Amino acid sequence: MARSRAAYEYTEAEDKSMRLGFLLIAAGLLSLLGLGCCWLRPALQERGGGGSTNCTVLAVRQLGERFACTFSCGAACRGTARYPCLQVLVRTSRSSIPALLHEDERQLRTNPKCSYIPPCARDDQENSENVTYKQKYWKEKVGSQPFTCYFNQHLRPDDVMLKRTHDETVLLHCFLWPLVTFLVGVLIVVLTICAKSLAVRAEAIKKKKH
Repeated sequence: MARSRAAYEYTEAEDKSMRLGFLLIAAGLLSLLGLGCCWLRPALQERGGGGSTNCTVLAVRQLGERFACTFSCGAACRGTARYPCLQVLVRTSRSSIPALLHEDERQLRTNPKCSYIPPCARDDQENSENVTYKQKYWKEKVGSQPFTCYFNQHLRPDDVMLKRTHDETVLLHCFLWPLVTFLVGVLIVVLTICAKSLAVRAEAIKKKKH
């Protein structure tokens, strides 16, 4: 019995391999749990309440109201600038009521009144020029051409998004890499146990022959 136990004692290298395997298993499970609670679940809820539709631009306009944004000019340098509010009104194939277009869900949450938030520059004039450029883009380049947009009933049912923050690729990677980490850990543990078992059997057969 003592000999059997001694035969199944792991060497230092095998012990390290087992610890690495269990560490990867724990890391994979914790990653799945953390991403599921903090990121994946809200993303799936967003996708569950929305869908795609066809949009056509009805009007592009700048409001007189200006909004504040925060710019960074260094590690300890921050300030506030302002940008004009651009609104792009569209008609969707699912409703006859005009809807306000937004870049994505994040932009909708940040400023639900506007369709575009420019990269915040220190100069207000530069921010105005960026907004004017975007206004010309929607008027001249897009015009009356239909394009795909997205709606989400959980956020604001009368607003639509140009793109989704959480697409299928991001959701796939969110689930895939923790799962790969978990499976690699399981594989290491299983291979270490199998290698040890085969070594013990080979040693036993060798002793019987002698």
